[in-house]
Amino acid sequence: MSAASSHLLICSCEKTMPLDEQAIGRGCPARITQANQLCGLDLERYKEAIADGGAITVACTQEAPLFREVAENSPQAQLTFVNIRETAGWSNDAAAAGPKSAALIAAAGEDMPPISVVTLESQGVVLIYGCDEVAIEAGQRLADRLDITVLLTKPRDVTPRRINEFPVLKGTIRNARGHLGRFELAIDDYALPLPSSRAKLVFGPSRDGATSTCDLILDVSGGAPMFPAHELRPGYLRADPRDRAAVERAIADAGGLVGTFDKPRFIDFNETLCAHSRSAITGCTRCLDLCPTGAITPNGNSVLIDANVCAGCGSCASVCPTGAASYALPSVDALMRRLRTLVQTYRKAGGSNATVLFHDGEHGEAIIDALARFGSGLPANVLPLRVNEVTQLGPEILAAVFAYGGSGVAIVTRARPRHDILGLRQAVEMTGSIISALGFGADVVRILETDDPDQLRAMLDAAPAGVTTQKPAGFIPRGSKRSMLETTFRELHLAAPVPVDLVPLAEGAPFGGVNLNVEGCTLCHACVTACPTGALSDNPERAMLRFTESLCVQCGLCESTCPEKVITLEPRLDFKAWNAPPRVLKEEEPFNCIACGKPFGTKSSIERVLAKLGDKHWMFQGANARRVDVIKMCADCRVEAVVNEGFDPHAASQRPPVMTSEDYLRARDANKDDPLGS
Repeated sequence: MSAASSHLLICSCEKTMPLDEQAIGRGCPARITQANQLCGLDLERYKEAIADGGAITVACTQEAPLFREVAENSPQAQLTFVNIRETAGWSNDAAAAGPKSAALIAAAGEDMPPISVVTLESQGVVLIYGCDEVAIEAGQRLADRLDITVLLTKPRDVTPRRINEFPVLKGTIRNARGHLGRFELAIDDYALPLPSSRAKLVFGPSRDGATSTCDLILDVSGGAPMFPAHELRPGYLRADPRDRAAVERAIADAGGLVGTFDKPRFIDFNETLCAHSRSAITGCTRCLDLCPTGAITPNGNSVLIDANVCAGCGSCASVCPTGAASYALPSVDALMRRLRTLVQTYRKAGGSNATVLFHDGEHGEAIIDALARFGSGLPANVLPLRVNEVTQLGPEILAAVFAYGGSGVAIVTRARPRHDILGLRQAVEMTGSIISALGFGADVVRILETDDPDQLRAMLDAAPAGVTTQKPAGFIPRGSKRSMLETTFRELHLAAPVPVDLVPLAEGAPFGGVNLNVEGCTLCHACVTACPTGALSDNPERAMLRFTESLCVQCGLCESTCPEKVITLEPRLDFKAWNAPPRVLKEEEPFNCIACGKPFGTKSSIERVLAKLGDKHWMFQGANARRVDVIKMCADCRVEAVVNEGFDPHAASQRPPVMTSEDYLRARDANKDDPLGS
């Protein structure tokens, strides 16, 4: 925040919270105006500020609509709003929350990139799936707004309607895929009702394999959901037919799903970086294993992420070792810049022992607000940082807290999280083990699963104290996700109280080395071809296999591709190897072409081929013995020798005769005609 161009307005909210203007000034070198009721009695101070124009930060979010309305005629004012009341001022520790307020104000000034959106369009064509009158009643309720088709699976006794306003069919959905505006269904036992149905609906002959499309699905069948994480699938509404309130909510929601809808594009994906597969051999499946909605599917060498289905949990980005999948709401570099400003400003303003509390907007903000209003509020050293989904957090963000000078990380989730948090747990466990090994303290990266504000405060108070670095990093996050992951851990090592060089990690970590059985390796370089990051490389001048540990993502493609099965993975964080030049895993003397002297292949490989063939194979026996020389030639000289000397290395003229079935039958028939051989 530039003092020359910025104006900060802070308010005690009618003296319900103390304001440490001195601490705030240390962290935020801007012109500061203090008020007790900025939205009322002191509103003129705000009007004077916006009249001056420039960047204006208002430390109040509750009255942001009022402040925006007042500023409508002052377009030159650039407004930023930040909450320091529920997050800092309304707390039993408010007197010590000055540095925290400064940190929150400064972090709010970090620009966030614009949000990219995906557009879904619905024409209102709805399939209502059920088994009885509940589905038909839902159709009647929606018929004036939507294009209705009712599909009854194994229908019970259903009374025919006097007038058929919409089709009522029989069928069982075998498979469903798609999203709002584009659902595709495969239906078995499909049949039309007989017009003559009298006491109950009677259906004609049925068939399997029918297909249908629709814009949205209202499922009141009471059966299993059609999709994984079905509540997150746009356009799929499901209600228990026995729960009338749930059915009413679903009908109301369906009625509004007509038109064009924008949803955020949560993931940026670069398929060229993906380490999923090479040459039909599967490597990394981390994102496929975690995606709760089925939005990710294999797609040749990479995976495919359907942005229309993606619900934004971010687990794929959290675990992606190459950075092919990165979170976009916001991008990891933007989030890390806000984190950097938060922690650095807190220290600059005089704060110590910072714990960063990551939370989402829906659950996290609500529980923090409740704790401030009805409980003891957040501790003064706990700095809340909102993210879109806590499951988007990867190791680079968690480690950066300690590199920048924090001493703890807490992540608050629901007691029953909306998204599976397995990926988050993996990130926390791996980062926690590295943090502990580097001397920052044990159990200082924690997940707090609670819906109770008072329990949240108790968990924060009971958290073990971490060790704060005396050499905080100052790097500015830039570049790709993988480069920031590598940079963060390098900086973490430099800032570490105990900078050990080697930290063993659990399977699935994005860092590690490879172990090679040197005797079994033939230097075929299949692993080099398969490696998606260039961690394994050859040497154009020598028969050599090299390894760059900082580039290895432990995808396993080299291990799976190796024909000799002599490569194994070793997950670890080896800082010494990261800072060393590429390591030579194996090097052999090349074999020199006997015609031109150019090196090709390895001496051991050529000698092994000669030992297996040599005079043991019919192609190289007797008069053909000279043919063995072509094995000792490079590709160019081998072609020249074959052409100039006029022999076909595959010719069978000297090959021992082989009796075929036709030869046998011909000989048998000849013996029948002349049994004495005369």
